[in-house]
Amino acid sequence: MADLLWDDVSCFFDPDSMGSLPDVRVPDVSVEGWQTVLDLVVEKGWKHEYAEGETVLPLPRAEVVLSRPVDAECPNLRVWPSADVLAIFRFLDDEVVDFDVELRELQGQERLDVLCGFLRGIGRRLGKPVLMDGEGAYGHPILGFDVETDRVALLMEP
Repeated sequence: MADLLWDDVSCFFDPDSMGSLPDVRVPDVSVEGWQTVLDLVVEKGWKHEYAEGETVLPLPRAEVVLSRPVDAECPNLRVWPSADVLAIFRFLDDEVVDFDVELRELQGQERLDVLCGFLRGIGRRLGKPVLMDGEGAYGHPILGFDVETDRVALLMEP
């Protein structure tokens, strides 16, 4: 059974009204939590690409990425949990795992299920909620993985 039904949440996936890049976050983590996510990406065999600026590099350990100089370019990790769904992780804070998803790629039940599975996988591994805020609406989650119910749930009324 699907965590969320497309007909119930499609209004939150309209890039014209919601912005196209909602923010997804796992608060209250550590460098070890970041490493857990990196290990999960490799373990699941999700296609990924780590880059610093335009330079693609092998995926480093979390402590290496998060200890870069303050004036260094912010690296990103592109992860494809499926061929048509991309998540872009940004290493901005060692206490929050954060990434963006592209709403234009998340249309329909099949892609929603991919997103929910991705959020669920991260949340289960970390034992923490994974929250998705609308673009520019940080702190006002629309949906998220709930540790207690072990599923992705709608956190805002349509």
